[in-house]
Amino acid sequence: MKFSMKFQLAAFVVATALSGVALASDSEPGWWHGHGHGGGGVTAFGKPGDPKNVSRTINVDMTDNMRFTPAVITVKRGETIRFNVRNAGKVKHEMVLGTEGQLKEHYQMMMKMPEMEHADPNAITLDGGKSGEIIWQFTKFGTVPFACLQPGHYDAGMKGSVVVK
Repeated sequence: MKFSMKFQLAAFVVATALSGVALASDSEPGWWHGHGHGGGGVTAFGKPGDPKNVSRTINVDMTDNMRFTPAVITVKRGETIRFNVRNAGKVKHEMVLGTEGQLKEHYQMMMKMPEMEHADPNAITLDGGKSGEIIWQFTKFGTVPFACLQPGHYDAGMKGSVVVK
């Protein structure tokens, strides 16, 4: 009986671990939940860009009125864009590229863990007055949302989109 219980417990642990691997690889790259571990991979909206292959640079400002300027950006499929992101405000802001579902899910996580910062290739977190960059290659046609996931900012409308033509 004890062997059976131990075997069942071991089988449960292995099954749980394997299901986590399957879920992580199903729709998101491994770095999406890494928060600081970096990495790379193809996503539903593109992949990290090579700085040597930047097609053009787009300046994006984030402000304390909870807006991105510009809020709508148009790119061509295949372009590698360098987003020069500047926090023109005084409070922390971030720019995170993702699907609508990913952004909403991450926003809920940020509401529970407000000190979490994104250090992934599709995101940048900046203190007031600071600047940084995201280099991203847009490989698919469509619209790629971006947002600030700091608590309260997403709900206040701090969102934008990249239209890939």
